[in-house]
Amino acid sequence: MQKLDKNFFKTDDTMHANSIEEILDEDEQVLLREKPYAKAYIWSAVFRMLPIALIWLLFDGFFIAMVFVSHAPAVVWAFLGPFFAFHLMPVWMWISGIIGAAAEIKNLEYVFTEKRIIVRSGIVGIDYKNVFYVDIKGVNLRVGLIDRIFKVGDIVITALEQTVILHDIKNPYRILKKMQKIVTDIKTDTYFPNALRPDENKGFRTKYRPDDDMFK
Repeated sequence: MQKLDKNFFKTDDTMHANSIEEILDEDEQVLLREKPYAKAYIWSAVFRMLPIALIWLLFDGFFIAMVFVSHAPAVVWAFLGPFFAFHLMPVWMWISGIIGAAAEIKNLEYVFTEKRIIVRSGIVGIDYKNVFYVDIKGVNLRVGLIDRIFKVGDIVITALEQTVILHDIKNPYRILKKMQKIVTDIKTDTYFPNALRPDENKGFRTKYRPDDDMFK
């Protein structure tokens, strides 16, 4: 049995800049870095709950206006103030969603390597989510109204025990096509290694480099 290096898990105790490079393997190379298109990402948050928020706001606003014009005594306002502050919760959720999207966009990044897709996200702390190509079951594209306006799209990745969405990607059709090829190549090579194939069958391409034209 191979003896493990006792220093394998030893690292320094300092916190770094939370960059993607900190979690890459030694021989892992970045092929492409993408960020959501900021305008599309924020406007998507605006329209996500807009109909519900508007209906709720108009409904509560009507009753607040009726109480106001009726010159209700202070004791009535003392009750209605907290009530409507709580009852308008869908509106507060809508506003917080917009603020959260605006705050999150600066930390949200999608990184493609020759092994996996890394999603970097977070508002206060930084989270990393890994999707290895060999675990991907399907790659699909979702284009809504806001996406059409800003010429972007959401790439929906279905993998083992998780679904990851790459929101508001520019040139989504091109990247979708390239991702499908990478997944096919790597999964095929995993299940049918090139070394086991006859000489006349060279197999799929599974080694990608940052300087090639894969994502160009």
